Amino acid sequence: MSEIINHLVHHQSSHCESGVVSNMLSSRGFAMSEPMAFGLASALTFAYLPFIKLGGLPLIAYRMPPKTIIKTVAKKLNIELKTQKFSNPEKGMQALDEALAQGHIVGLQTSVYWLPYFPEDMRFHFNAHNLTVYGKNTQGDYLISDPVFEDVVTCSAQSLQRARFAKGALAPKGLMYILGEIPQNIDLRPLIYKSIKKTAKMMNGLPIPGIPFFGVKGIYYLAKQIRELDKKPSKYARLYLGHIVRMQEEIGTGGAGFRFMFASFLDEASKLLDDQQLFEVAQFTTDIGDQWRTFAIQAVLFCKDRKSISLNHISEVLIKCAEMEKQLQNKLLSLKALA
Repeated sequence: MSEIINHLVHHQSSHCESGVVSNMLSSRGFAMSEPMAFGLASALTFAYLPFIKLGGLPLIAYRMPPKTIIKTVAKKLNIELKTQKFSNPEKGMQALDEALAQGHIVGLQTSVYWLPYFPEDMRFHFNAHNLTVYGKNTQGDYLISDPVFEDVVTCSAQSLQRARFAKGALAPKGLMYILGEIPQNIDLRPLIYKSIKKTAKMMNGLPIPGIPFFGVKGIYYLAKQIRELDKKPSKYARLYLGHIVRMQEEIGTGGAGFRFMFASFLDEASKLLDDQQLFEVAQFTTDIGDQWRTFAIQAVLFCKDRKSISLNHISEVLIKCAEMEKQLQNKLLSLKALA
């Protein structure tokens, strides 16, 4: 078997999908930072999804659903996004090999659990992890740019196939994607303000009566759920809070991390557009990330029984997050350039 190695730009990132977008575009000659990809996709949000379970507990999301970032950025930049799914694992692996042989860098959706280069304590059944494959070595192992790692890694064909075709919630079904031609002279400036406006409009949740699971409404709803844990056994309360923290801090950067990333997007945009308003809002968004981190710390202390912390107190800290995100929405909507 001959060695296949395609040109790659690899940068370690905070989150897999935004990192993949940044690396794929940069590898094609259009340099884009991870925060810029995240911000252009209007990916910042909050969702409490009791109808989707992870380990028997509700999915809590701090950004838009998987594939939103890559699809939205490609659409805004007028780049064709070629995607494929497969019912047959062998055909899915054959299609990947053919794309690599044609010189493509290929994006994949995978399950973290079946990727052996992840440390064992980080491997769990999460099926929406994105990475790129840029080649294959003479031993038949795939050359992988996984943006959450500092350096590129390798993965056996068997393990990668299992990761691509894992079952369960958000099953990837062998999803692979390739970017088409990159247009010349892309101007990000008008796209930035439109993306900010879209983000702001989504921050209060869906305008559907009786659906309190999204945006600021969803954060208030979760705070209410935490108060009601008082009625549950203490073991369940700790399990539930531990799950929230894991979703927030360990899975794809989560709540605080995405707020810091959006702040970095606003900061980068303020320099590109020479807009002091964006810089000031970026600083406030960083404060929101700090507040989410405070919430996580309080929840962990409760779980470890290190301090006398009540569920009501933890709920109040989360309500502060909701109040600050509502303020952020108002600040974004009041930006003069959005009028």
